[in-house]
Amino acid sequence: MSKPEVNSLRSPLGRVRGLGSAKSGTHHWWMMRVTSVALLPLFLWFVYACFVLAGASYAETKAFVGAPVNAVLFLLLIGFLFHHIANGLQEVVEDYVRPELKRMLWLFAIKGLSGLLAMIAAFSVLRVAFT
Repeated sequence: MSKPEVNSLRSPLGRVRGLGSAKSGTHHWWMMRVTSVALLPLFLWFVYACFVLAGASYAETKAFVGAPVNAVLFLLLIGFLFHHIANGLQEVVEDYVRPELKRMLWLFAIKGLSGLLAMIAAFSVLRVAFT
């Protein structure tokens, strides 16, 4: 009996079970890098905004947030920040939570809560900007 030809580094059991690369790790890795790079200037702008608004009245704060550039920057900060947080927590859960049901529940909670909080924050910025 001849030895089977080896074309893969996966074991025969791994091939039968269908275990291997999910082909999604690169996208997740890139999104973490893109969001972190995007958050750097947005965070610097946010620190600047905090200093500008320190001691400001409600009307001054509303005027600052209502400026189109500042409203867009706030919305970008919210979007990138919550996306980055959700992806980071997803990576931790996928790496360290073992029972499949528990992992799926945690991932559902993370995605749902981060999406809900992002929508609330974005709605708040839009409400201040347009009223």
